[in-house]
Amino acid sequence: MVKPDMPPLSPRPPAWQWVGERGLRVETGAATLACYESLVSQKLEEIEDVIPADGSLLVVLRSGGGVSAALRAMLDTPARGASSMTGTLHMVSVEFGGGAGPDLSELAARARMYESAYISNLAAVEYRVDFLGFQPGFPYLSGLPEALQAPRRTTPRVNVASGSIAIGGRYAGIYPTAGPGGWQVIGRTSSVLFDVHRDPPTLFLPGDRIRFVPI
Repeated sequence: MVKPDMPPLSPRPPAWQWVGERGLRVETGAATLACYESLVSQKLEEIEDVIPADGSLLVVLRSGGGVSAALRAMLDTPARGASSMTGTLHMVSVEFGGGAGPDLSELAARARMYESAYISNLAAVEYRVDFLGFQPGFPYLSGLPEALQAPRRTTPRVNVASGSIAIGGRYAGIYPTAGPGGWQVIGRTSSVLFDVHRDPPTLFLPGDRIRFVPI
């Protein structure tokens, strides 16, 4: 029982906050995809889009008039644990090493592996698209074995070819378009990751699964 002279308990910090007039940033930690799945599955009319990121979600509302009781309840008690999403499995053909993967030999040496062993270990894993960012359609792929992880390059490249498979810390990724980039490039695919004439324009969606197939 709270004594009359005791100050009221501080409320629990909110798990979400406004970003602009129509955006809500939701702190999700490691349960980003579980929260994404929960929000999307409810199909609330007031939600225009849900955009996952690294440890958070951006919920875009159709208007800035406020938050319904149903959505507020979901935001105050976001989903926890692993997501049950399986998504689409994509088999991505990749040319590893050489001009297509100039950083492969260095990363293999760092991992104390032959290049062939590094590629085999990379291709043995099923990756998950945690979120898209950096470029339209750029997938951040979780599941990279710890032995294959490597920091970003000290000096970014001025131009990384489109389709480049790269390593950046604990994530693997694929560059949809050519441009500057600081990740370690180990291979290249001919898959088209982003096409404005396609519905949806991105080849991969959050929760999708990817396997690399060496060619």
